[in-house]
Amino acid sequence: MIICVSESVKRTYCEQARFALKSQDMAEEILDAGEPLNLDNQLCFALYVCSKEVIRRYKPLLDPLGLTYTSYITMLALWEQDGVQVKDLGKRLFLDSGTLTPLLKKMEKEGLVNRKRSESDERTVFISLTEKGRALQKKCAGIPAKMAGCSRLEKDSAHIILACLHSLMKGLTMKDDEEK
Repeated sequence: MIICVSESVKRTYCEQARFALKSQDMAEEILDAGEPLNLDNQLCFALYVCSKEVIRRYKPLLDPLGLTYTSYITMLALWEQDGVQVKDLGKRLFLDSGTLTPLLKKMEKEGLVNRKRSESDERTVFISLTEKGRALQKKCAGIPAKMAGCSRLEKDSAHIILACLHSLMKGLTMKDDEEK
């Protein structure tokens, strides 16, 4: 599901979610109420199942377009900003070069993107959309609405979840940056 949310709306919804839990202590009490190793108490399991099911629901929408979920999110990023370095695209998508490079080579063979090495530094590769890649954007325009219908969430609930997931992403990636 794709929900467009501004930064101020994200903050508002996260504040509402925090308010709903009253405090961090209350959130910890909820988790502590059961066994710490109970599967239903694992955030990672809930995220895993949701991720798997969302990607499964994308498949019938993306297959006719010749896209996988990973190529779809790559196209989304390139429609936002075309002509980017591979390393920046990888950061935007949270993908390492071992995953991204073969994907981009495949997408280039399919005529969706061009890969071009920098003339000043051949280690730097730029990715740009082809006409076919740009044209695909119109064909994908209805996908977010179709996916929103799959979740059976109210719009406000979807906004709260999205904002909290963005906060979680930020928190988890900041932790990685601090460890390096």
